[in-house]
Amino acid sequence: MTAPGSPAEPRPSAPGTDPFATGTSPYATGGTPTAPTPTPAPARTPSRTRSAGRTLGRGLALALLITVTVVLVLFIVFNGETVPISLVFTDVRAPLVVALLIAAGLGALIGLLAAAVLAARRRSR
Repeated sequence: MTAPGSPAEPRPSAPGTDPFATGTSPYATGGTPTAPTPTPAPARTPSRTRSAGRTLGRGLALALLITVTVVLVLFIVFNGETVPISLVFTDVRAPLVVALLIAAGLGALIGLLAAAVLAARRRSR
């Protein structure tokens, strides 16, 4: 208690401790403040949302696979006519779909080689 007319001074806390850091006052129980004990993290278990997401992803992948397969079959059917293909040393006649697939394969091979060269340059720096 303070005397009437004297300024009220706050009660000093112990050096190096902050009673507000733990949420309790050391003066309420008479003991020294201690750090709160950490609560253990909950065990990770697959939730319904995660399994629903996986199911949705599998369904989407299946739908994409079916769509690509149908488009590929239609591509083969509509490009079945025989065309002359002029190679460097010879000329051959083959279905147009074969020529297109060979061109796509060569393009993919060139793209992969270019990516490998760029990756090797980045690693050497």
